[in-house]
Amino acid sequence: MPDQHHLKDRALKLINAQSTMSLATARDNHAWAAPVYFVFYKSAFYFFSSSDSRHIQEALNSGQASAAIYPDVSTWQEINGIQMSGRVRPAGLELAAMQAFRAYIAKFNFTKEFFEPGQTLELESFRKRFRVRFYRFDPTLLYYLDNQIEFGFRSEIAL
Repeated sequence: MPDQHHLKDRALKLINAQSTMSLATARDNHAWAAPVYFVFYKSAFYFFSSSDSRHIQEALNSGQASAAIYPDVSTWQEINGIQMSGRVRPAGLELAAMQAFRAYIAKFNFTKEFFEPGQTLELESFRKRFRVRFYRFDPTLLYYLDNQIEFGFRSEIAL
């Protein structure tokens, strides 16, 4: 069985290879899931979303959310992924958020196509252009699962 350091490395490799995270929330016994592009930076998952979206409203109102990240695979032996619970909050304007924004732009380079050549890509210009806000998902519980290790393998890890 792999040790925690090895599992963390595998989890980070998977996280950094994926672009989409499924964010799940609930209200009045009705669950909801929404895919969001994300970047992982300093133990948090940063993403853009409309402040009016159902998943943001429910996550902020309840103070809780869950998320999953996994690659597209074709056999049960290849199933692996990340399952998390935690909370969503606005990213704010602190240094970590600015650095996460730069990492997001680097990861999703195509976003530059939506701006004029030479226009400075800043958090505020991005927010105005797409009418979105920058959020962060902070996991409080995170599991790495991997059927390549063993069928049904799942282990809690810390990033």
